[in-house]
Amino acid sequence: MFKPDPTRRTVLKTSLSAAAMVTIAQAGQAAENISPKGSMKIGFHTDAFNSAYWSFEKCLQWAQKNGVHYIECGLIDGVSWIHGLGYQPHVALYEDPILLRKKMDKYEVRFSQVDAAYPLSNQDGPIRGVPYVLKSIAWAAQIGCPCVDTTDGLHAPEGIDDKESMKHMKWQYEQIIKVAEAHKIIVNIEPHGYFTTNPDAMAEMQAFVDSPYLRMNLDTGNTFIAGRDPAAFLTRFIKKVAHVHVKDVSKSLADSIRGNATGIAVSACSLGEGVNADNIKKCLTILRDNGYTGMLSMECEGAGGPMIEKSLTWLRGTLKELGIVEAK
Repeated sequence: MFKPDPTRRTVLKTSLSAAAMVTIAQAGQAAENISPKGSMKIGFHTDAFNSAYWSFEKCLQWAQKNGVHYIECGLIDGVSWIHGLGYQPHVALYEDPILLRKKMDKYEVRFSQVDAAYPLSNQDGPIRGVPYVLKSIAWAAQIGCPCVDTTDGLHAPEGIDDKESMKHMKWQYEQIIKVAEAHKIIVNIEPHGYFTTNPDAMAEMQAFVDSPYLRMNLDTGNTFIAGRDPAAFLTRFIKKVAHVHVKDVSKSLADSIRGNATGIAVSACSLGEGVNADNIKKCLTILRDNGYTGMLSMECEGAGGPMIEKSLTWLRGTLKELGIVEAK
């Protein structure tokens, strides 16, 4: 039987010492994302239902119907008419996190991560991106969400060379991690852009700050579409991984843009039906063999179904095939 978690603050005070929390983070796991050895959790990003114009609550209903207990969504810093009318499956920062947590508890769903991925490599990263991420960290802490996702821009920044842009991002992450450490929230860097899909640049970014709260959100689809080997990418950063996006890629899309793009929002094919399926299985095997017991967040086009339902069936079947238990 699913039981709502106590608040993050209570968990940290009563269950984990500071030293234990650091050990967990260094193993690449957020406290609330840890499940029994040999198991992983399944969730999904509400991006799946952008094109269906679903509300966030309708996504909660889908999760409840399909026995999924973890969800990830984008955060909106401000007011959007399409969100206000109930046609966008994300959450605004003006929404009270405690009241939303109570609503989510009724659906037996909690957050695995919230998405604050404003491109920090852009020139306006310091003035727009950093305040957005800082607000998201504080909001995540209040609702009991363990991770906040961040990234860079899809293209090389205009008007600034790579070295200078990396210098600017280092300064930004130094400010961000100070707040993350205060709130005990893991900040993930997702391979999704010009710098982050380059493993050498990602390694430099992971070293911006020496903190267990700076980690990585692996994305199997973005690394593949950028022309990388997802399994090799994962192997290099396995000790940094705190959250995983599971994303397949259609053959037609791979044929047209692989190696010339750095990321895709969601996949236009269900998990297991694209050319990245074998790479996903390899990644799951690597995660299993390295003791990962965290989140697998599906990213594929939902359109109200049936694509995401097929993805869920494939992922559950693949976990079973690999001897990985789906933790609730």
